[in-house]
Amino acid sequence: MANATPEAKAAMLRAIGAPDIESLFAQIPAEHRFRGKLDLPPALASEVALKRHMLGLLQKNADCEQNLSFLGAGIWQHHVPAIVDEVVGRTEFLTSVWGTPMSDHGRNQAWFEFCSMLGELVGMEFVGLPVYSWGCAIGNAVRMASRLNGRREVLVPAGMDPERLDVLRQYCEPKGSHGHIAVVPVAWEKASGFLDLDDLKAKLSDKTAGVYIENPGSFGVIEARAAEIGKLARARGAEFIVGVDPISLGVLAPPGDYGADIVVGTIQTLGAHMMAGGGAGGFLASRDEERYAREYPTLNISIAPTDKPGEHGFALSLAHQSSYGMREEGKDWTGNSVYLTTIGCAAYMALLGPQGFREVGEVIVQRSHHAAKTLAGIKGLRIGFPCGFFKEFVVNFDGAGKTVAQVNDALRAQGIFGGRDLSADFPALGQSALYAVTEVHTAEDIARLAAALQEIVA
Repeated sequence: MANATPEAKAAMLRAIGAPDIESLFAQIPAEHRFRGKLDLPPALASEVALKRHMLGLLQKNADCEQNLSFLGAGIWQHHVPAIVDEVVGRTEFLTSVWGTPMSDHGRNQAWFEFCSMLGELVGMEFVGLPVYSWGCAIGNAVRMASRLNGRREVLVPAGMDPERLDVLRQYCEPKGSHGHIAVVPVAWEKASGFLDLDDLKAKLSDKTAGVYIENPGSFGVIEARAAEIGKLARARGAEFIVGVDPISLGVLAPPGDYGADIVVGTIQTLGAHMMAGGGAGGFLASRDEERYAREYPTLNISIAPTDKPGEHGFALSLAHQSSYGMREEGKDWTGNSVYLTTIGCAAYMALLGPQGFREVGEVIVQRSHHAAKTLAGIKGLRIGFPCGFFKEFVVNFDGAGKTVAQVNDALRAQGIFGGRDLSADFPALGQSALYAVTEVHTAEDIARLAAALQEIVA
C-alpha cells in the first residue's frame, strides 16, 4: 500500500506524537495479540486474476433464482417491484449519503414518509430511522425500557429466533458488567405454540423492565392472546414490546391496537431484496410521548411549516441524544447502513397502499395454509402448530424416520431449498423444519415440493 512505506509510517507517527506502532495497541493485552504469520495464499497479480478468482467463488453459490426456496426465519423471499429498484437507484438518493441536519430536503422528506407510513402500519405515532436489523431493534427497545423504568430484566419467548436472541444478549451485556440486563425465557405451550401465560405470570416481577413477544412468532404462530400479555406486563410496571413482520399487518391487527408500548421488527419484507450480510434493517416505533422520544438512539425526522404559507420543511431532530451527537454517551449506537434501503421501503409502502397490503397478506395466508395442508397429507409428516400461522409453519419429520438434514440434502439435489432446520436450536420439536411460503410461491411450486418430499420419505 502506498501509505505503508517506512517513511509514510514515520511521518504519521510524528504527526500523532506516538513513539512507534506498538504503542498504538498498548491497551490490548499481549496474550490477545497474534504474533505469528497469517497463512494467506499468494497475492493476486492483476485485476484480471482478481476478477477470475471472485467469479470462481461466486459460482460455488446456489441462489434462489435458480432454485426453489422455502427458507425464511429472518430473511424472506418476497417480490420487489421494479419501481422500487428504479427509485433507490436514482442519483438523488443513491449519492445522498449525508448532509447537515437542515440540508437535503428531498432525502429528509422521503425518510419522513417512510416513518409516517410505517407508523400507520404498526399503529404508532413515533418512528425512528431504521437500525441494522430486527435483532438490533429489539436490543435498542429493551435498553430503552430499562432506561425508562430503571429495571434490569426482560422476559422473552423461549421460542424466539436464536439469531435475534444472540443479538439481544449482546445488547444486554454480560453478567457482572455495569449495563447488564438479564434475559429470561418464557416457555411456549406445546400444542398451540402460544406463550405460556402461567410461566409468564410466575416470572413477571418488580424487576421486569419489559416483556417482549413476537406476533407472528418465530414459528409463524399468531399470538392470539397478545392483548392479555400486554395487560399482565403493564400491571407490573413493565413495558410491553412487540416484534412484528410488517408485511403481515394487512391482515393482522397492528400492535398499537392491542396495547404495545414499543414496536420493533424487520423492514426487509417491505421491498428489500434478500442479501447476505446487509440490507435487512430493523425499526423502532412507539407512542408520540416525550418520555419515549428522549430515549431513542436513532435519528428522527421532523416536519414543520416554514415562513412561506403552505410550505413545509423536513429536518433531523433529537440528533444530540444519538451516537452522532454524543458519541459514546449517546442513547446506544446507531449507524446509516440501511438508510438507502429505507427509501426503497417507502416506495414499496406507497406503491401497495392499504388495499395492496391486505391483498398481499391474504395471498400469503392462503398459500402458506394450502402448503401446510398439502404437506400434512404426506405419510410421516406432521404440521407442528397447524392453526393460526402467517407465512411460516413447522413441519415435523419424526414419523418419517428422517432427519431434517437428510431431507434438505435430498431436496437440494432436486433444486429445492427446504425449511430451516430447528432440531439443534429447539430439540423439544424433534426433527422439525421451518418452512416459509410467500406471495412468490405458486400452486405449482407447492406441488413440486410435496412431490419431492413424498419421494424422499417414501
